Amino acid sequence: MPHYRRASLLALSILLFAGAARAIRAQAAKPGAALHVPIEYYTLPNGLKVVVSPDATVPTAVVAVYYNIGFRNEPRDRTGFAHLFEHLMFQGSRNLGKLQFVRLVEENGGILNGSTRFDFTNYFEVVPSHAVRRVLWAEADRMRGLVIDTANLNNQRDVVKNEVRVNVINQPYGGFPWIDLPIHANTNWYNAHNFYGEMGDLDAATLADASSFFRTYYAPNNAVLVVTGDVDVAATKAWIAEYFQNIPSATLPPKPDLTEPRQTAEKRFTRIDSLATRPAIGLAYHVPERLTPQWYAFGVLDQILAQGRDSRFYQELVQKRALTGDVDAGINFGLGNMFDYQGPMVYEIQAFHDADKSADELVAGFDAAIEPLRTTPVDQATLDRALVKMRSSLYSEMEQFAGFGRANLLASFALFDNDPGRINELERGFAQVTPALLLETAREYLRPTNRTIEFIVPAAKPAANH
Repeated sequence: MPHYRRASLLALSILLFAGAARAIRAQAAKPGAALHVPIEYYTLPNGLKVVVSPDATVPTAVVAVYYNIGFRNEPRDRTGFAHLFEHLMFQGSRNLGKLQFVRLVEENGGILNGSTRFDFTNYFEVVPSHAVRRVLWAEADRMRGLVIDTANLNNQRDVVKNEVRVNVINQPYGGFPWIDLPIHANTNWYNAHNFYGEMGDLDAATLADASSFFRTYYAPNNAVLVVTGDVDVAATKAWIAEYFQNIPSATLPPKPDLTEPRQTAEKRFTRIDSLATRPAIGLAYHVPERLTPQWYAFGVLDQILAQGRDSRFYQELVQKRALTGDVDAGINFGLGNMFDYQGPMVYEIQAFHDADKSADELVAGFDAAIEPLRTTPVDQATLDRALVKMRSSLYSEMEQFAGFGRANLLASFALFDNDPGRINELERGFAQVTPALLLETAREYLRPTNRTIEFIVPAAKPAANH
C-alpha cells in the first residue's frame, strides 16, 4: 500500500508539479506530436536493470527502485509479506539508521514513497538534481544490507496488522472493491488471496523468513533502477556503477504460474457491511492479455464507458436513470493503471447508491450502457473522441506525482517486458484500434459470463429502545 511522505519544503512540490505539467501539456497540445521519452537502458553484470531518462524541464530528478515481488507472487502461507517488507525497508541499513533514509531525502528538499502492488514493490524519491548521487548511494545501501532484526520485524508486523484493522476491518467498505473483486473473480490462489495479509500468516513470520525473503527477492537481478529528470547521464551511470554493481545477485525461485481459465459463468456475491451507510455495487471483468491489440482496445472501451461526464456509465446511470451520483472504473483499479502490472487483470467498476435503488436496477443500468458496444460498431467520431481522451489520460499519467508517473511506466516496461522503450509505442498502439476491433473486444470481454458482481449491503441497524 502507498505510504506518502512529504518534505517540509512545499515550494519544491509546487515547482515539480507546475513545471512538469506545463511541459507535458505543451507536448500533448502539439498537432501530430507523439510521445518521445529519451531512454538509456542497460543491465549491470549482477543483473540490475537500469533506465536513465534525461529531462531538463525542471532542476529535479526521480530515483526509483522496483523489486519484482508484489501481492500476487508472494509465497504461500506468507500473505501480506510483500507489504510487510515495504515497511521494513525504512527501518535502517548498513550505513543508515532507523528512518535515516527518510530524513536524508527530506533534508535535501525531496519527497519519497513506497508502495506494494500486484507485481512489484517500489520505492522512489523526487529530489533536486544535486541530491541524486546521495540518494543513489542510499538506495544501494539498503539493497546491499537492510537491517533485519527481531525488534524491527515485530514492530513493523504490528504496524501492518494495525493498518489492516484501520483500512479494512474497521473501515466502511474496507477492501471494496480492490481486494474483494479479485478474490472472487479469480480462481488461481496467486491472483485470488487476501493481498493485505491474513493475521495468522503475519504472526507466523519469523526472523529467518524475513532474512530469506530479503536475500531472495531484494536482489539486484530481481530489480530495476530508474533515474529520470534533470541529470547528467554520464555522471549518473558512473555513480550507479560505483554503488550498485558489486551487490551480489541471488538465485531466484521459479516464477509462479499466474494463468486464469476463461470465465464462462457470471458470479455474484453479497457482503454485509456493518459499517457501511449506503449500498454499493462492484463489477469485475477479466481483461485481454496486456499489450495485445484487444488490450489496447479495452483501454479505449474504458474511455467510452467510464471516463468523464460524457461517458456512457455517467450518462446512463447518473443523468438518465438517477441511480447513483458517480461511477468509477479502471483496469488495475485502485492499485495502479493499465500499464504497471504483469499477468491476469480485471476491469473494476464501482458505484454507491441509495437504499431505494435496487441492485437489479444498477445491473440493468450497466447493461444498458455496455450492450450496445457488443452489438454495433461505434462510429468514427466516438472512437476519435475516445482516443483523444486516452491520449490525454496517458500524458496525465506521465506527469502524475511530481514526475513519478514517467518513472513508473519506464520501470514497469523494463521490469516486465525488458523494454522501457515501449513507453514510446503506446500512442501508436491505441491509434491502431478500429471500430471492428472494439466490437470484437467488447463481445468477448464485456459479456455477462465474464463478470463478477459484488453487492455491498449495510447491516440492519438495531431498533432504538424507547
